[in-house]
Amino acid sequence: MSKNTVPAELADDAVILDVRRQDEWDAGHAPTAVHIPFEELQARVAELPSTDGPIPVVCRGGGRSSRAAKWLNDNGHQAINVAGGMQAWHAEGKPMDSADGNSPRVL
Repeated sequence: MSKNTVPAELADDAVILDVRRQDEWDAGHAPTAVHIPFEELQARVAELPSTDGPIPVVCRGGGRSSRAAKWLNDNGHQAINVAGGMQAWHAEGKPMDSADGNSPRVL
């Protein structure tokens, strides 16, 4: 499975895997996202949340999340890339939180 989804197809409270860097996460993320940076995914794969179907994977624009979703699918997990990443999530008006004290934004 290596298909894509878009933010409009996801519920505002969907559990998603965010594979961006810490500073990107701190600036703005989906409220129900789980943060595992791309570089740490292989070592932290046991921390993936359980879902009823494929877990949506997001990054800034879709490159890292596409690679992460492919790796997860190749290794026995179900994952789907969020096309357009957090840029598309934000443009769609989806909810966002920040961890750095500023208004949520996408770096």
